[in-house]
Amino acid sequence: MTAPHVGIWMYENGGGKAIEQKLVHALAERGIQSSTGLNLRDARAQGGQILCNGIVMEHLDAFLSYNAGQQTQYQLYLYQALSQSIPTLNNFASFALAEDKFRTSHLLNGHGIATADYRLCHKNDIAGLKAAIRDFGGKLVYKPTDGWGGVGIVKIDGEHALDMLLPFLSRTDLRYFYVERFIDYDNTDYRIDIVDGKCVGCYGRKAPKDDWKTNITSGGSVFVREPNDEVVELAIKATQALGLEIAGVDLIYDREQERYVVLEVNTIPAFATPEQEQLGINFNQNKLDAMVELIERTVVQKRALHSVKVA
Repeated sequence: MTAPHVGIWMYENGGGKAIEQKLVHALAERGIQSSTGLNLRDARAQGGQILCNGIVMEHLDAFLSYNAGQQTQYQLYLYQALSQSIPTLNNFASFALAEDKFRTSHLLNGHGIATADYRLCHKNDIAGLKAAIRDFGGKLVYKPTDGWGGVGIVKIDGEHALDMLLPFLSRTDLRYFYVERFIDYDNTDYRIDIVDGKCVGCYGRKAPKDDWKTNITSGGSVFVREPNDEVVELAIKATQALGLEIAGVDLIYDREQERYVVLEVNTIPAFATPEQEQLGINFNQNKLDAMVELIERTVVQKRALHSVKVA
C-alpha cells in the first residue's frame, strides 16, 4: 500500500510558512506524505475530479485548508465539493456553520452556551431593529453574518444613530440584519485554541485606546494570558457543539450579567507570530503536535473505512 498522502493549503504570512514546514516534517516522520500550496483558486473540476497543481484532490487521504485571508466563493465551492469525497479539516459542514455568526450564536444558545444576546431581522423590519435597541439597553453592534477580523462591524448608540444608519443599510443588497447587544466588558478577551477537543493554547487581546474591538486587524494587541477552567470548558463545549476539529474561540466577561460569553468561533485560528512568541505566547508546538495527531488519526480512519468498503 502506498504511503498516506495529505494536501495542505496554509497561510504564509506571520510565520505561517515556517509552521507549514514543521507540519510537513512532523507528518513525514509518521510516514505521511504532504503536498503543499494546494490553493483551490488554481483548481479546475471536470469528469468527477478536482485537479489542483497537478494533484487529483480526490486521491488525497485528507485536505487541510488553513488560510483565512484568501478564501473566495470559488474556493469554498470546491472545498464543499471535495468534502463529499475525502476528509477535510475542518469538515466543510461545520466550517460553513461556524463562518455564519447568526447560525453560530443560534446553535450555541440552543446548547445552553452563553453568547451575546442577538436579533435577526428582515431588512424591512425596522420596528424589530428599534425594539432590539430598546431591549438591549440602547446599544447594538451590527455584524455581517460572515467575514473576519472585525470588518464591517458597527456599534450603534441609540435610536438616533440607528435612524442615521438605516438609509445606508437600505441601499445594500442585504436580506437581513444581524445585531447583538453591546456587552459591557473590560476591552480584553480570551482566545482559546482547541484542536481535537483539547485546549492547546491561550492568549489575550486588548482593544486599542478609545476603541472596543480587540481584533488585531482593528488595532488590538496581544498579551500573555492564562486561561481559567471556566473559559476552557466553554471553548471546548462551543467547538464540540459546532462539530469543529480545529477552532479558536473568543470569550469575554460580561460585567453586567456577570458571566463569560462566547463572542465568536474562528475556524482557522492563526498560530502565534514570531513577534508574539517573543512576548511569551508559546503554544505553537503544542498546537502543531495536536494537529499532527489529528491528521494522522483522520488518515488512518479514512484508509480503514476504504479497506472495509473494498472487502
